[in-house]
Amino acid sequence: MKGMLAFFKGYRRETVTAPVFKMLEALFDLFVPLVMADIVNNGIAEGNKEYILMRCGLLVALGVIGLACSIFAQYFAAKASVGYCSALRRALFSHIQGLGFSELDTMGTSTLITRMNSDINQVQNGLNLFLRLFLRSPFIVFGSMIMAFTIDWRPALVFVIAIPVLSAVVFGIMLITMPKYRAVQSGLDEVTRAARENLSGVRVIRAFGREESEKNRFKKVNSFLTSLQLHVGKISAVMNPMTYVIINLAIIAVLYTGAVRVDAGGIQQGDVIALVNYMSQILIELVKLANLIIQVTKAAACAGRINDVLRTEPDMKFALKTAVWSSSEDDAVRFSNVFMKYKGASEDSIADISFSAKRGQTIGIIGGTGSGKTTLVSLIPRFYDASSGTVSVMGRAVEEYSRQELRGMVATVMQKAMLFKGTIRSNLLWGDKNADDAELWRALETAQAAEFVKARPKGLDEPVEQGGRNFSGGQKQRLTIARALVSKPDILILDDSASALDLATDAALRKAIGCLGGDMTVFIVSQRTSGIMHADNILVLEDGELAGWGTHEQLLTSCPVYKEIYSSQHGAGGETA
Repeated sequence: MKGMLAFFKGYRRETVTAPVFKMLEALFDLFVPLVMADIVNNGIAEGNKEYILMRCGLLVALGVIGLACSIFAQYFAAKASVGYCSALRRALFSHIQGLGFSELDTMGTSTLITRMNSDINQVQNGLNLFLRLFLRSPFIVFGSMIMAFTIDWRPALVFVIAIPVLSAVVFGIMLITMPKYRAVQSGLDEVTRAARENLSGVRVIRAFGREESEKNRFKKVNSFLTSLQLHVGKISAVMNPMTYVIINLAIIAVLYTGAVRVDAGGIQQGDVIALVNYMSQILIELVKLANLIIQVTKAAACAGRINDVLRTEPDMKFALKTAVWSSSEDDAVRFSNVFMKYKGASEDSIADISFSAKRGQTIGIIGGTGSGKTTLVSLIPRFYDASSGTVSVMGRAVEEYSRQELRGMVATVMQKAMLFKGTIRSNLLWGDKNADDAELWRALETAQAAEFVKARPKGLDEPVEQGGRNFSGGQKQRLTIARALVSKPDILILDDSASALDLATDAALRKAIGCLGGDMTVFIVSQRTSGIMHADNILVLEDGELAGWGTHEQLLTSCPVYKEIYSSQHGAGGETA
């Protein structure tokens, strides 16, 4: 938690000023019962209207000054809390961007979204209340007790008994509810995850008629969250009635002892009114303190969850800077006895993979679902680290590269085409921010995307909605391929990125990439043999192991797995089914 205090930098003055103004407001509030007592004892008792009006004017002045202090305190508290959480949110987002795929897989997207939004908002609300009340409420409580002793010590003893009892109730409930609020936030993660999965997979859900099943699943996690919130809410709800009962009993005791003292001539009637007012102030402030503790408890639980993410360090360490080095190595990529196991998995996803790809070659990768195709190509740009073995790029182990240099050499087009809100131009410039229009159009031509981009009214400046939802699946895939080509990579990985294209467009795309020339090495992951059969070499994977390696013709005679895939797609006679 200490590391999170660093985000107060730049807001220290506001953090101090807000409580100071609240203390001033509380100080003026403590004078009000004394003025009221003075009005009763000296003004009303003697029928002095002028004195009463003067003291009423003093009450108005105290109220105005208190209001001004309250406004200043609210302003500085809001500025400090919003500024702090803005800096915290930026830091959290930046930290998440630096995490590796393994950490993101382990934590999950839904919990990160919850911590970025809901948790930080809870911290902001808790911090705002804390700055305004953490000094004011205790100051009023103990200040009222001290002021009561200045009036008369006998009825003031009621304050001495009531305050510890109230504190025990308030802080006892706080200790019980704090861990439960953390559980509530975890339950919110599950609801977010279920909602996110339903929204992103709505087409599949409807295609398989699983609406009722998903409704029941969501109902289950939502009911669990509801029960948690009700449980902690019931515990928290006990606080107000218990404090009211204790305070009202204390007021009865004050009235009784005060009446006895008035009858004995020890104090005046106005002093009893002042004592009751002080007790009422304690009631109000303890109710505020109770709400503050509930909010701070929630905020503390949320801050702990945020801190858990900030303390998570990526297992993958990159070199800060790649040493000056040149290689005459003919191999663009080499795998040597590579094993890979995902964090938390019981078995290797790929096992004992060895092969080499020459510069300028096209390598096809094929295999059944779950055979390890995406895992294999993810090791080249070092999205994951191999459990054992060596992955080399241009004759050098990937661990020896800096992140910027390695990712600059390798361009990956993921299975799921992802575009960002902006324009076609802004999305393509992710590949190279300095690329000119001619380079962008060449990349679009190669990716078979130029035709539909030219047909758009604004061409390169055509708006792209979030996720590229104003483009078809095939158009999104071609735009993401064009974005990768703009970066002019040494190694291009197409991870099943043409699955939404028809056969003719897929063939034209492969031909265009093949005509680029140069030393660019291309890895094509595909479910269709037609997409890789013209590759220089083909990797065939089965259950994470290398089942075959060679050209299309060689694999048809030597690899039963490849032959079976080919026959299922093209028929025994070799014609397309």
